[in-house]
Amino acid sequence: MTKPAGPYCPNCKLGDGCGIYHSRPDVCRDYECLWKTDRTLSPQLRPDRSGTILMEDADSEQYQAVCDPDKPLAWRNNPLIFKHLVAVAKSGRTVVAKAGVKAWRIRASGEWGPSA
Repeated sequence: MTKPAGPYCPNCKLGDGCGIYHSRPDVCRDYECLWKTDRTLSPQLRPDRSGTILMEDADSEQYQAVCDPDKPLAWRNNPLIFKHLVAVAKSGRTVVAKAGVKAWRIRASGEWGPSA
């Protein structure tokens, strides 16, 4: 399935989830939500509460915070998410927040700016 970055998947039924869950493509089947798999994450970091999906990008080794393009700074406006992302950056990981085609790099110092 090819989908541009940003817009919701056409099969997403807001409030209900995936409209093709049982026949979804492998890219969707392979996705693992970090909030569900990392039991050390706070309930406040749950995607529907924080507006941010935390994920690891297997291709780039980045730790990513992915936001709805309609709320591109959800990762920055939620103090718990931002604190978590800075802590991950302090551990030596490359941390990037994304919303559609926009991306920001979060550094261990807490500084952030456009991702190159």
